[in-house]
Amino acid sequence: MGGGRTRRMPRAERERQMLDAAVQIIARHGYAAASMDEIAELAGVSKPLVYLYLNSKDDLFTACIRREAAALTRAVRAAVRSALPADRRLWAGVLAFFTYTAEHPDGWTVLHLQARTHGPRFAAEADAVRAEMTAFVTRLIATAARESPHSRDLPARETEGLAVALIGAAESLADWTNTIPAATAVQAATTLMNFAWSGLGDLMSGEQWTEPVGA
Repeated sequence: MGGGRTRRMPRAERERQMLDAAVQIIARHGYAAASMDEIAELAGVSKPLVYLYLNSKDDLFTACIRREAAALTRAVRAAVRSALPADRRLWAGVLAFFTYTAEHPDGWTVLHLQARTHGPRFAAEADAVRAEMTAFVTRLIATAARESPHSRDLPARETEGLAVALIGAAESLADWTNTIPAATAVQAATTLMNFAWSGLGDLMSGEQWTEPVGA
C-alpha cells in the first residue's frame, strides 16, 4: 500500500500535493498544532518524503506562505489593465483580491493570519507581500491622480499612506467576508469601493477634508 501511495510523478506535482495538504491543515488547525503525519497522510505520501522534499516543518510553512503570496499578487496584477479608467483599474484589482481570498480561504488564512502570529521569520514573509502590494497600489493611486481632470501630483507620503489604508481595509474586509455565509467577492469589492473610492474620487478632484478651524 505504501508503494502505491508514493508512486512516481513529476517533482513539481508532488510538491504541489504536499503544499495543498499543508495549507489545508495549517489553516484549520494552526501552525503549532499542524501535524506532519497528518499533512503527509492528506497528501498521500510518507512523512519521510515530505522531509526529503521540503526539509522541515518551518521550511514547509515558508513554502506555503510564498506560494499563496505569489498567487495572490499575480491575480491582482493580472486584473489591473492600464487601458482602463482609474476607478475601473481599482475596481478590477479589488475584485481580483476578494475573488482570490474567497476562492482560497485556507490560503488566505495561512498568508494573513497564521504567518503573522508564529514568529518573525514567517511574519517577514507576510510583510514582504504586503510591501509589494503597497508599492503596486501606491503607483496605481499616483497614476490615477495624474490622470484626473485636475492632473494632481499627490505627495509621495500621502499616496503611500492611502495605499496602506486601502490594503489594510481590504485585508480586514476579506477576513470578515469569509465568515459571512453567502457573502460574495463582488459584494466585498463593492463595499470597499463605496468606502474608498468616494473619498479618493474627491481627492482626485482637488477636494480634501481638513481639520475644522478651532478644533
